[in-house]
Amino acid sequence: MNAPDRTERLSLALRELYQTHGYRQYKVSKFEEYDLYARNRSFLGDERILTFSDTDGRLMALKPDVTLSVIKNTRDDDRLRKVWYNENVYRADRNGYGFREIVQTGLECVGPIDLYAMAEVVMLAAESLAAISPAYVLDLSHLGVLTGVLDDAKADGHTARAVLAAVGEKNLHALRDVCEAFPAETGALLEKLCLLGGSAEEVLPSLLALPLPAAAMDAARELQSLCGVLRAFGSYNVNIDLSVTDDTDYYNGLIFRGFVDGANTGVLSGGRYDHLVNRMGKTGGAIGFAVYLSALELMLYEKPAYDVDTLLVYDREDDPTAVARRVKELTRGGDTVRAQLRGEPAVTYRRRVGMDGREVSE
Repeated sequence: MNAPDRTERLSLALRELYQTHGYRQYKVSKFEEYDLYARNRSFLGDERILTFSDTDGRLMALKPDVTLSVIKNTRDDDRLRKVWYNENVYRADRNGYGFREIVQTGLECVGPIDLYAMAEVVMLAAESLAAISPAYVLDLSHLGVLTGVLDDAKADGHTARAVLAAVGEKNLHALRDVCEAFPAETGALLEKLCLLGGSAEEVLPSLLALPLPAAAMDAARELQSLCGVLRAFGSYNVNIDLSVTDDTDYYNGLIFRGFVDGANTGVLSGGRYDHLVNRMGKTGGAIGFAVYLSALELMLYEKPAYDVDTLLVYDREDDPTAVARRVKELTRGGDTVRAQLRGEPAVTYRRRVGMDGREVSE
């Protein structure tokens, strides 16, 4: 198998990983009714969506997201659903250069979510990163730590969003400006949380030693308990970084991002999104993540030494049946083969042979 097939092999490895832990494949249509995405534009993070009119007059959209489709089509009952997917989504390029087709592999766990379910999803996220490269890191955060502090300080929605944005950017200057409305001790606590980061073993004791309000402490302890379950699965490159934040209208609790050396952007993102489930009129909770395979294409691509192993050249007078038999013989031996009339080839090759099996000079 040629080197460019590494993305395909990675996709297969991830599928086997998820199926090993009881996740079933989930297939969705390439498009959904536009209204689904229009109602959740802020969740998508971009208002630009490719739309078209169906034959029955409905306004449809090429799907920019898989999670919304999964939640929409999941029954609202007390059963736990574990699904994985490998789908293409269609989103506008961040640089404004039109729309892109993006390949995503991921999973969703929907229903009654407990500590084990969360730890399993985080473990599978770490294993997914390890399948890409041993040089990876998974950054864990818990929105409940920051929102617990903000709720205790009675921050309004606008101020809370400004704090989360500043922490997300690790922008102490902006954070201090926002925190002028809070008591000095609240501002100091938020600064410490903003700067807190490193391995779970190092950060968790420091986090739990801070004077957190009750709700924030509960979130910190949940993070500690989750890391304890995670250690039972194995040893992973996991950091605690509370600057990993997201929209609290949709996300709650645990959130995480994954990075690998060689990729110039994050390649995995996920978290707990009970609020999204509730906003879509359903009960229960959900947690999941997506691996952005398109972000890995350049990293995984390696130009092969040759396009094919063997270039089989034949003449016009050669019997096509004999050519077919020769090709079958060569491929049976494991070679990749290109057969063509004698002439200048448009591919590179390891060896060039004629119908008699002898090497043919260029």
